[in-house]
Amino acid sequence: MPQPRMMLVVTGDDFGYCPRRNQGIVDCFKSGGISNVSLLVNGCAAKEAADLAQRHNIPMGLHANLSEGVPVCPSLQQASTLTNQRGFFHGKTGFRQALEGGQLSMKQVELELRAQVQLFRDLTGHLPHHMDGHQHVHVLPEVREVFALVLSDLQIPFTRVPLEPGLQGCPALPAHLQRFYAQVEKDARDSIPVFTRYGIRWPHVYLGLTTMGQNMSVPNLQRALNQALAAGPPGSPSSRSAGSHQPVVTAELMVHPGYPSLPQEGGCGEGPDEFSQSADRQHELGVLRDPALLALYRREGVQLCAFRHL
Repeated sequence: MPQPRMMLVVTGDDFGYCPRRNQGIVDCFKSGGISNVSLLVNGCAAKEAADLAQRHNIPMGLHANLSEGVPVCPSLQQASTLTNQRGFFHGKTGFRQALEGGQLSMKQVELELRAQVQLFRDLTGHLPHHMDGHQHVHVLPEVREVFALVLSDLQIPFTRVPLEPGLQGCPALPAHLQRFYAQVEKDARDSIPVFTRYGIRWPHVYLGLTTMGQNMSVPNLQRALNQALAAGPPGSPSSRSAGSHQPVVTAELMVHPGYPSLPQEGGCGEGPDEFSQSADRQHELGVLRDPALLALYRREGVQLCAFRHL
């Protein structure tokens, strides 16, 4: 076989969120549309997800969650800076506001991250080979230092750094998402020296913000892959050389396929959100399994893989 131009990890996020998301993710994996999953251990269907991953030999990492649902650590379930009066995490926006206000205990963040890794181990029998953050919380100020410490201490080698080529100025994104993603990218950029200091690795290129939901299509994915190939290997410690040939680009494509959650089924303790109930989940599933996309991978020399193959 010819040397691939790109080793692409296609990660299905939110595995364990609900039975229908689980089934969609498994169907996508079996069709060759994804090559890796990221498990929400506080999701209502996390045990089922872990069993499905073992049955179908699906590579799986941890989707660390500090913003949705209920903590895993027992000591944080009663009263904690990480939760509101009802015992739930503060939410995507609320977590960031509490962090900016200096209201979050980083010791409690560490306790919860370690508890989620331990639950992952209890469910699967092994440590995660990669670990990222639900709603990108792992690159936030202060949190990233604790996150990197936990990964280094537990010898979890890979994470995600959400810096996407071509994100700024993407016409498909509404203004409010442009603003949020711009902040995510700033936080991600500021995380690089921290992750580097702790010896954490990540693929050369990250993709997925400009191709989410209805923005996912074969032409848009082709555009994203071309930008990733143009960006090339420099910029992260993950590198794989093809002898005397050009180095192989390593990349992660973040996706959220599945069958839409039913209104009263799923979530991390508060029921499923609009994102998981959206028809966008099944739209992504359809695009990722499209034979035209799989043919594009072959034509462009893109080989799907898991983090352990990088």
